[in-house]
Amino acid sequence: MKTALICGVNGQDGAYLAQFLLDKGYRVVGTSRDASDGRMDNLQQLGIAGSVELASMALNDISSVMQVLDSARPDEVYNLAGQSSVGLSFEQPVETMESIATGTLNLLEATRGLGKAVRFFSAGSSECFGDIGHKSADENTPFRPRSPYAVAKSCAANLVATYRDSYGLFACTGILFGHESPLRPRRFVTRKIVEAAARIHAGLQTQVTLGNLEVSRDWGWAPDYVEAMWLMLQRESALDLVIATGRTVSLEYFVRAAFAYFNLDWKVHVVQDQTLLRPSDITYSAANVSLAKAELRWSPPNSVDDVVRRLCAAEVQRLAK
Repeated sequence: MKTALICGVNGQDGAYLAQFLLDKGYRVVGTSRDASDGRMDNLQQLGIAGSVELASMALNDISSVMQVLDSARPDEVYNLAGQSSVGLSFEQPVETMESIATGTLNLLEATRGLGKAVRFFSAGSSECFGDIGHKSADENTPFRPRSPYAVAKSCAANLVATYRDSYGLFACTGILFGHESPLRPRRFVTRKIVEAAARIHAGLQTQVTLGNLEVSRDWGWAPDYVEAMWLMLQRESALDLVIATGRTVSLEYFVRAAFAYFNLDWKVHVVQDQTLLRPSDITYSAANVSLAKAELRWSPPNSVDDVVRRLCAAEVQRLAK
C-alpha cells in the first residue's frame, strides 16, 4: 500500500485527490493548519472524512513540516496548500508569499531529508504567465506574474525545478489553469455566478454584481485535474506540465450559460461594478496542452459547458436541502 501525504487536504483539490487516491487503495494522510478542530467540510461532503488520517501542519514552520513527514513516511507528497485567491493576495501579500513560496521550500527540504525515495507534486498556476496577449501558454512560456499570488506561485515553481535539478529529487509542478467544482469557496467568481443564478431562479434574490465580463479563461472540472496530478507522479521522470482543457471562453460566456441553465436572461439580472476589478488583472488566458496529452495520455472529459451544467445542478441540490 502506497502512502500519499496531501497538504491542504480539505481544499477543493485536496478533497477530490484524497477521494481519488483512496479509490486506488492508497493510505492517505492529509494536513491542515489545525486538524484537531474537526472542520473537514469538504471531506465530509465527499463521505471520506473517516478514511483520511489527519495531521496538523504549519507550512511556514519547518519543524512542523519535518515532524509530519517523518511520521507519515509518504511515498508521494502533494503540495496543494497555501493561500489560493488572486484577489485576496493583494490584501494579504505577506501571508500569500509565506504560505506558498516558503511553504513549498520547507516541504522540499523536508522531503529531501526524509531518507527515502519520495515523489513530490506542487500545484502551480496559470497566473504565473501573466498577460501574454492572445497566445496560448505552454511549458516554455516565461513567467511574468502580475499579482502577489502569481509571484509566490512562480517562486514555488522555480524552487521545485531547482531541487529537481540540484538534488535529483522527483519533483514536478502542474501548472494548473482554472478548475471548478461544487467545493469551490464562495469568494470565487464561478461559484458566485452559479449561486446567484440559482437563487434568482428560486426567487431568493433579483440581481448579482460582477466585475469585468470580458476576461477570458480556461475552466475545467476539478476531479479531472486531480487525475492529472497523480499521473504526473507515475512517470519515469519528473516533468513540469501545463494542465488545462485547451479551450478559453469569456466570463460573459460563463454567465450566459449559467443563467441559460435556469432559463433566465442574464442581462436582466447582472450588474457590473468597476470597483470589483483587481489592481492588475489578466484579460485573456489560454493553454497549449499538447505536451500533457502526449506525456500523460490525459485529456479532460469535461468541457466548460459540462462544468457549468454540473455546477448548476449541484447548486439546485444545495438549495433544496
